[in-house]
This record gives sequence, structure tokens and C-alpha cells, in this order.
Amino acid sequence: MTNPLGAVASGHKETSKAARILLEEGGNAFDAALGAMCAACVCEPMLASLGGGGFLLAQTAAGESMVFDFFTQTPGAPKGELDFYPVQADFGTTTQEFHIGMGSIAVPGVVAGLFSVHEKFCRLPLKKIIEPAVWLAREGVRINRLQKSLNEILAPIIDASPEATAFAAPMFAPGRLAEIGEFICNADLANTFEALARYGPQWFYTGDLAQQLVRDCTQSGGLISAADLQAYEVVLRRPVMVESGGARISVNPPPSPGGCLTVFALSLLHKSMSADCEWGSQQHVIALTKVMQASGLERKRGGLTTGMDDKVAAKMLSPENLSGWHKTLQTGALASRGTTQISVADADGNLASLTLSNGEGSSYIIPGSGTMLNNMLGEEDINPDGFHCMPPGVRLASMMTPTIASLQDGRQLALGSGGSNRIRSAILQVLVNVLEFGMGLEQAVNAPRLHLEGSHLDVEAGFSGAALKSLHSEWPGMEQWSGASLFFGGVHAVERLANGTFRAAGDPRRGGAVAIVDSG
Repeated sequence: MTNPLGAVASGHKETSKAARILLEEGGNAFDAALGAMCAACVCEPMLASLGGGGFLLAQTAAGESMVFDFFTQTPGAPKGELDFYPVQADFGTTTQEFHIGMGSIAVPGVVAGLFSVHEKFCRLPLKKIIEPAVWLAREGVRINRLQKSLNEILAPIIDASPEATAFAAPMFAPGRLAEIGEFICNADLANTFEALARYGPQWFYTGDLAQQLVRDCTQSGGLISAADLQAYEVVLRRPVMVESGGARISVNPPPSPGGCLTVFALSLLHKSMSADCEWGSQQHVIALTKVMQASGLERKRGGLTTGMDDKVAAKMLSPENLSGWHKTLQTGALASRGTTQISVADADGNLASLTLSNGEGSSYIIPGSGTMLNNMLGEEDINPDGFHCMPPGVRLASMMTPTIASLQDGRQLALGSGGSNRIRSAILQVLVNVLEFGMGLEQAVNAPRLHLEGSHLDVEAGFSGAALKSLHSEWPGMEQWSGASLFFGGVHAVERLANGTFRAAGDPRRGGAVAIVDSG
């Protein structure tokens, strides 16, 4: 008879396989999450990178909860002309503008995060944790349909430099995008992982790679200095915890607003739907869009476009504020990117929700590193008040929302999503599907979604005609999509049941891959 060791959900089968290997070799959820993060940098190179940033929400078997904030940070003030220009990412039904170039690169935090989490919670040596990623980088990863699609969407970034083109090219054909079934290798990245395990994080922040990055920024219109790299530190934070729908939910805290906005919307939605409300009904979809609208307005009203603090968060989630918004919703008085998720649960009772992003990538690769740097300074979602406006040394605010939920029946969920501003709406809808409509995890993840941005509503296929008619009456310019799309996020989730068994759901919109790990 086998014993369950844990469960993993991620955006690529090799990413989940790396976590499975580490669980089988005696690692805990945090070893597995870090191994999967490193593998994602190989398997999902346009979404995950050592040159980006992220968050890990950890909940230990002993009940300790902690957020590791290793998101990107603003570098020094502009000095002269920047290498900074717009490109268009074409999602098919809609397009989105991003800025890339050396002037779009923020100070990366993934390497610091890797070492910080390892020191605090991991069992295995870092050399063991990186082994699956090193093997993948050297032996190659076969391109799947989703990665091919992402490369096509982000082709303007890949085509912006020969190095970036080679980054997404098949073996022996550096001048073109890899086709489905072809292999991509990244021996330079394998060497980088091994050097990190040997020399530690300062090798990345003060060594040869750091010095090369600073030289290139100085010569080619970038912003990062040696002082910016040396000053970077991981910040440990307490998660925001709320009760909603009979569950205790932990999310990413300030200064990033995504977590608080998600539970703000969840709390409002719980108040706004009747007990007999059915999924996909007119009541459900109208309440959902109104709550999304309220969330966006609360973000603007609270001045959260560039971040928030604990005081603002407490005010937003106060009973008085939620009650006021609930009354507003009842009266109808309202006026009209590249991220991946890894979720792991283990048999000991540990949960890890890790969200990782490289933006869409700046197109710049540090020579010899196999690592594309982020373009966080070029994402409007992160810089809604204008580009290059913030002072140096400021931790950028993010919609990334790693989430853990503990339900009354003893179940525990770890989940999160990629998808730029769609992150919080994707997580909101999965939580509502589980908590309010009693869906199983896979059904909750796969159910059709909608997303409201300002006054524009996007709706996936799968809602009833009556629901669509109601939505159209409220949002006449709404966009109906012909099917599911990675535009609506990618929620990868794991669930540990009260009896010690596991479930996992990978979002098909973003290549979801799961593994239930047994000892036998």
C-alpha cells in the first residue's frame, strides 16, 4: 500500500515533475516548490526567469504563515536616454501594449528569494533542489502547444535581439522559433544554477554576471547600478488573513494590492449573492461584474495604483467599508502578463503557493547566463501612474496573489494564477466556485471566466444565453471570446483533504500539469 507524499500543480509537466522528484527524495513542499521554480525557468522561459521576481506564501505544518516577497525593485533614476520602447502582444481577440529594452529592467529578486526560502524552510541541499532544472537545461525540453503559442504572442520581444531569438530557438537552428515537438536547450542556464549552488546568491548580485549587467545598462540605456543590486533584500511579511464563505483565507499582503483586492471582492460577493444563487445565473454574473468594478474603483479611490500599506488594507477590509460597498452594489449606483504559478502540498501538512513572473521579458539576456531579464518597468499594470516615476529602491506593487485557504471541513487549498491584471479576477472566481457553489477543484478551475477592466468586459465561452444577455445590457461593448484563453489567467491549485489524501488541478488555459505523489 502506498502512502501519499503530496500534490503539485503548475504550468508545465516538467515543472511538476521536478517537484514530484524532490518530494519522492524526501523533500518537503518548499523544496519541491523551489525545484519547480528552477525548472519553470527552463520549461516556461517567457514566463519564469532568474531575472524576474515573485512571491512565496508558505504555511507550515506547525501553523506558521509567511510571505517571502522577492518581487522586483526600482533601480536608480534615469540618466540620459533610455533604451525603452513599446511592443504589442497579440492575444488574438485583444492586444496589449508592453515596453521592453534595457530601460524596462527592474532589479531582479528571484535568486535572493531562492536562497531565502531555502535557508528558512527547506530540508534538501540546494545542489539537490536544482538537479532537475540542470538536467532539463542540458538535455532539452520539448516545445508544447502552449509554449509555442506564448512565443508567437511575444514574438516582438523574441525578435528584438539575436540573443532573445536564440533563446526561443530549437537546437541547431538559432534563427527561428522552435516548433511543437522540437527541443530547446539552455546550457548557460544550467551553468548558472550550478554556480549559484556553489557560490551563493552574492555571485549573482556582485559577481561577474552582475558586473556585466551593470556595464550593459550603463552603455545601452539601462538603469541598474551595482548599488541597486547590492541593496536588494528579500522582505518577509505576514499574510493578510480574512474569513469568508466559511473559510480562512491567507493572501499576499501590502505593499502589493492584489491579495487585498481579491479578498475584498470575495467578501463583497459573499454578501451580494443569495443562498440559492446558481453558478452562471444572471444574479451570479451581474454580481461578479459589479464586484470586479467595485474592486477596480476601490483600487483607484485608495490610491493603490503604486502599492498600499497595512493601514489602507485594514480600512479597505473593514466591516464599515464592506457594508458601504454592499449598499452601493444593491442600489446600482456605480459609475461605469507573463506569470506562472506553482502550488505544492505535502504529507507533513506544509503548503506552498509560489507565483513567479518575468513580466514579458525585456529581450535582454545577460551574456553567458541563459537568463532573460524582466521588463517590469515597462508594464502599465505595474506602473499605471506613468513609467519611471517612482524613486529608487521601491518594491514594485504587484497583482500576484499566492493564496492559501483553510475550509471548515478540514480541506486546505493552495492556489494562485498568472495573467497580469486578470490574476485577481481568476483567483476570485475559482474561490467563489469552491466556497459558494461547492464545486470540486478541477471543475472550479475549468469553469468559464469573465474579466472586467475599467468599462471593458471580456467573457469566455460557456455562459448561458440569458447570462450573456444580462451582461450585454450592463456592458454593451463586451467582448465574447470563442473559447478558453490564457488571457483569463492560469490557476494551478492543490488540495489536501482532512483524511490526508490530495487533489490537484492545473489550468488548461496555461498548460496545467499536476502530480499526485505516492511513496510506492
